[in-house]
Parts: sequence; structure tokens; C-alpha cells
Amino acid sequence: MTRKPIRFLFLMLVFVLFTGGAFAQAAKSEPTPAPKKSKSGDSSTAKKPKKADLVDINSATKDQLTALAGIGDAYSQKIIDGRPYNTKRDLLTRKIVPQATYDQIQDKIIAHRAPKGDDKSGDKPGSKPKKGSGSTTPK
Repeated sequence: MTRKPIRFLFLMLVFVLFTGGAFAQAAKSEPTPAPKKSKSGDSSTAKKPKKADLVDINSATKDQLTALAGIGDAYSQKIIDGRPYNTKRDLLTRKIVPQATYDQIQDKIIAHRAPKGDDKSGDKPGSKPKKGSGSTTPK
């Protein structure tokens, strides 16, 4: 007689485990977000430029920088003079461009760091030679 209630409880436990797993998986799926509205009020999504379309502030020419919205000859020259940049945010922290201008261009620029082999610190007068540079200066 005790086998029937135990069997019933076992079947109920198995049923609860399977249905609980199904509900848990259904809860994980997130609804798709609604498209963001642009400042002009239409519901079209603002597309981010591809990495290939971004302007590298560390290597761009003056013409490429001037083509950016809000960047004229003066700002493009300031950007060139302030190189190299670790991040695009350096344009603000070094006070190269104002916040309003940065807001216009932040999605269109990138700052690639130069490889360590391109360090030109040895060319500057008064710079110390690097360790193992082959300098034969007597001590």
C-alpha cells in the first residue's frame, strides 16, 4: 500500500522538475528593445559607423579631420599637434576640443595606439638610450 503514494509523489516531482525547467528557459528570453528615437523625433535607428569608417585621430590627415562635423582648420591642427592620444576621450581631457564638438564626433572617431616599436623617444635630444640599444658610451 505504501508503494502507490510513493510512486505518485515521485511522478509529481518529475513533472514539477520538467515544467519548472521549461518556465525558467522561457523567462530568460528577453524581449527585443524598441528602436531608439533620434533627436529629430523619427523612430529610425541611428546606425553606428563600421570600424573601417572611423577616423583615427592619431593618423588622420588634416583634410580627414576637417571633414568631421564641427571640426575646422583650427581644431584639426590642434588635434594633430596634440598627438599621440591613448583614447579618443583625450580630446576632452587635454582640452583640444570643447564638449559640444566632442559630442558631435565621438561616434565617428577612434584612437589607435601606435605599436611600441614606433616609439620615437630615441630621436629626441637629451633622451636616454634604451637598455640594450648598443650604446658604447664609457662610464
